[in-house]
Amino acid sequence: MASRIEDYALLGDCETAALVSRAGSVDWLCWPRFDSDACFAALLGAPEHGRWLMAPADPDARATRRYRGDTLILETDFETADGAVTVIDFMPPRGQASDVVRIVAGRRGRVAMRTELVIRFGCGCAVPWVSRLDDGGLRAIAGPDMLLLRTPVALHGENLTTVGDFTVAAGERVPFVMTYAPSYTPPPEPVDAEQALCDTEGFWADWIGHCTYDGAWSDAVRRSLVTLKALTYRPTGGIVAAPTTSLPEQLGGVRNWDYRYCWLRDSTFTLQALMNAGFYEEAGAWRDWLLRAAAGHPDQIQIMYGLAGERRLREWEADWLPGYEGSRPVRIGNAASSQRQLDVYGELMDALHQGRKGGLGRNDAGWRLQRSLLAHLETVWDQPDEGIWETRGGRRHFTFSKVMAWAAFDRAVRSAEQFGMDGPVEAWKALRRRIHDDVCANGYDPAMGSFVQFYKAKEPDASLLLLPVVGFLPADDPRVAGTVTAIERRLLKDGFVQRYDTSRVEDGLPPGEGSFLACSFWLVDAYVLQGRQAEATALFERLLGLRNDLGLLSEEYDPGAGRLVGNFPQAFSHIALVNSAHNLSRNAEPARQRSGGIP
Repeated sequence: MASRIEDYALLGDCETAALVSRAGSVDWLCWPRFDSDACFAALLGAPEHGRWLMAPADPDARATRRYRGDTLILETDFETADGAVTVIDFMPPRGQASDVVRIVAGRRGRVAMRTELVIRFGCGCAVPWVSRLDDGGLRAIAGPDMLLLRTPVALHGENLTTVGDFTVAAGERVPFVMTYAPSYTPPPEPVDAEQALCDTEGFWADWIGHCTYDGAWSDAVRRSLVTLKALTYRPTGGIVAAPTTSLPEQLGGVRNWDYRYCWLRDSTFTLQALMNAGFYEEAGAWRDWLLRAAAGHPDQIQIMYGLAGERRLREWEADWLPGYEGSRPVRIGNAASSQRQLDVYGELMDALHQGRKGGLGRNDAGWRLQRSLLAHLETVWDQPDEGIWETRGGRRHFTFSKVMAWAAFDRAVRSAEQFGMDGPVEAWKALRRRIHDDVCANGYDPAMGSFVQFYKAKEPDASLLLLPVVGFLPADDPRVAGTVTAIERRLLKDGFVQRYDTSRVEDGLPPGEGSFLACSFWLVDAYVLQGRQAEATALFERLLGLRNDLGLLSEEYDPGAGRLVGNFPQAFSHIALVNSAHNLSRNAEPARQRSGGIP
């Protein structure tokens, strides 16, 4: 049976990532970058689809684990009747090649260890050709992909698996270094495992040393920021939503999506989380990625892009994989990339405006792009779209999409007024008012006393919690208060917020999913803006309690099963955690910063 999603730890080098189970098995590993198909895929199938186990031979060994301080160096302690060892796992961010380093350190007695390596490329389907290097290491090649494994331990093959048995005594340290490289290039130079460990610890210590957050939840915020940094693709500045694909939103269900891409929608939240914590270099790199990705003809803007800004994210199914706990299909690529989602215009305009306010500087070329996007939005804002939740049941007039179209013109006006950016300000003001009136007339149900998910609907959705955050209406407006109440009544299940009621809203898929964790953090923010500090703090603490033992969150939580579900770890969940912590610690100042003071 597969490990629970919350049983995994994250390793990363700011170019790719790996997931390691409590049992000491690397079950998910993407080479040479997050969205590559050259990966282990045991998490989505079975061990024969790729994994790397490093554990005591004793099946009764007890394991505990932790990260070393504010780093991504994982230490797993194994205790057996004969002794104790620590497996130290990390990925050194050296920028030349990606490596997974595993050091087995003896702490007490003598422990018999076993390593089992199953290398499969192509999402778990391609069995490589394995040969020995002149230096005694192993080389595995399949098409364009090559993995190298160097270790002093004697290894041999058994049933398409590379295995090794060895014993570690107290005080001994046994290294293993796996390195990826294109198969048509010379093997990269070996990595000294101990020096790489020192360099990796120094890298993370230096990075987190720039964190300026000193509020009550410092440990949770710092771990979330380290996780967010790990999901950053250093060559371009892009940040993936998650390093995995097709971990289900409902166990055994079909809501399984590929999240190894960069969403424009996350941009404002991401910039605020980074800037408010003092990480302006990463915020600037993300802003620059955003401008490059969105560049082009304005009617061709997408909701998501690849790590370098790639546009073609064709969705297909890896039908040879049974899926996590039978959750099929396993999807590679994401067809939502071709959807129309009008809210992304507002997110992009808002993000760049917040960047200027945060001190990232003026970008005139970027402003010309923004003006062209606004000119296009003028012609399409009143059209239906698929909305923030990327529904597959047809286009509608989603309320939040209209609100963010309003936000696009609002930020254009503010950019002109606050930073002297040129443009037809009076025309923008008129359109801003027209959209506002349209939303209030058609997206609000007086009988319910609440805004609704889409025009003429009878249900709210959680994105409406953001209306005061983006400045559409103040938090004390009765319509906002009524919307929060409606969401509490209809979408708050077992204490956590659902995106929308999938049993009532036709979205093109079977009903059923977990509670979307970012939405619950949005409710925390709404409570803070309403002055409900005690309720906000209580909900925030409950959300922190959902993190695994290493402080990691997935996309959703299934209250019935008591399990994390969805892709893991999820950048949006950790971004929302950081922003809510800032709002709680600074009395909603970050939320007011985004809204322009309206709440």
